[in-house]
Amino acid sequence: MKNIKIILVFLGCIFLINGCNENDLELTNPNQLSPETFFKNESQVQASVNAVYANLQTIGLYTRHMFFMMDNMGHDNSGNPQLEADKREYLNFSFDSSHGGIGDYWNSCFRGINKANFVLGNQEAISAIPESFMTQAKKDKYLGEAKYLRALYYFYLVTRFGDIPLIIDIPEGGKGVAKSPKEEVYQQIITDLQEASTTLLDKSVEESGRATKGAAYALLGKVYLYQKNYSAALEAFDKVTGYTLEPNYEDNFLEETEHGPESIFEVEYNDDLGDGSKWNSNVSGAGPNEVTFRGQEYGMFDWFNVYPADNLLDEYEDGDIRFDETFYVVGDTTGAGVAITSIPNDRRAGWRKYQNYYKDANEDQASGINMKVIRYADVLLMMAECASEVQDQATAIGYINQVRERAKLPDLATSLSKQQVFDAIVHERKVELASEQVRFADLVRWGLASEVLGQYGFQPGKSELLPIPDSEISSNENVNSADQNPGY
Repeated sequence: MKNIKIILVFLGCIFLINGCNENDLELTNPNQLSPETFFKNESQVQASVNAVYANLQTIGLYTRHMFFMMDNMGHDNSGNPQLEADKREYLNFSFDSSHGGIGDYWNSCFRGINKANFVLGNQEAISAIPESFMTQAKKDKYLGEAKYLRALYYFYLVTRFGDIPLIIDIPEGGKGVAKSPKEEVYQQIITDLQEASTTLLDKSVEESGRATKGAAYALLGKVYLYQKNYSAALEAFDKVTGYTLEPNYEDNFLEETEHGPESIFEVEYNDDLGDGSKWNSNVSGAGPNEVTFRGQEYGMFDWFNVYPADNLLDEYEDGDIRFDETFYVVGDTTGAGVAITSIPNDRRAGWRKYQNYYKDANEDQASGINMKVIRYADVLLMMAECASEVQDQATAIGYINQVRERAKLPDLATSLSKQQVFDAIVHERKVELASEQVRFADLVRWGLASEVLGQYGFQPGKSELLPIPDSEISSNENVNSADQNPGY
């Protein structure tokens, strides 16, 4: 099922929450539901958890700004002349603390966190629901989903902003919350994921689209990797079981083959469920906004605001089938039967990944293709990185070769040095995960961002982090201009 985000059972689960400085979680409902009376049965618990997922579908995150932000900063993309100024600022690192998209990203994450805190803060009420209405295993499972999602939102924040407010309770008072060191934020993420992993269900028995045990372990391993705790990362990744690579690479990015054997966690979209709020869902996650603009924005026959960067196109080896399944070039014919005789602005290629051209002649503003958050190929390459550090190069190469074999490429030799293995990982992650919002974060954590992105305006000591939004500094009494990230 694609509709976990869905038609929330109770309108009371549409929370009216600002950024991290807001204190109250206000429920609006014609039946006058309140936090004290809401959690009385499974439908209400499920609806409250569904509301936490909803913030992944905001314009500040996967519906619009997140793919521009990460793909442009990582230079998977270059910009066509019509690209809007705020999206171009991601390409040249010229954004500042007034940037609207960065503010929406911040607020979308914190609203999702506040929704998760509302669920977790009412654990006692949820536990009091009679077993005849809801089993303890179901209660624990939904609480695990809230912990997973809180961890995910905090991961998006701490990797992009560093030190941030850490809020795990429903705040009281109106002064806002001061920043916490990023190490404390990471520890909370780890705690949430460890706890979630004990109660979440396996993918084989969970409804498609919900967080699973595998998703918790995969994100936990990624968090440890970012902290260079390679042994702990491998231990977590080893528990990501029951997944295999999708036999056909492109099937990862088509609507009809979502939640395949490789999918660990993805953001749900379904254009059959309504999109009336798609232009006003910047941060709230409220209303029918079950579509993403990704197809229209990147589509070479449509808005075509960005196109695949030359440095990305040049990275593919001869014979790598991922090239043809990621891009369109002149001479191709789309699945909808459109022959490509030219690409606008004389570009070398247009995006094929996440595009609806396999079935439609043109895109519109309502793509229903899910956005992948993490998939098994990503895990294999992260395992290779860890194995290279704490095990041996042959084991690392084995993980890399699993990914290369699907791409119809020859295996890497087992005699490679550690540096050669690292170079192979850098290469494979760039081509395997193109336009999946990971390249920039990879370059930063590897210490390669200045070398690779300096030509585009990346400034070491500044551009690794985003600026704390002006709206937070102006409204949160415990965050001021002295707390701004360096260089902004």
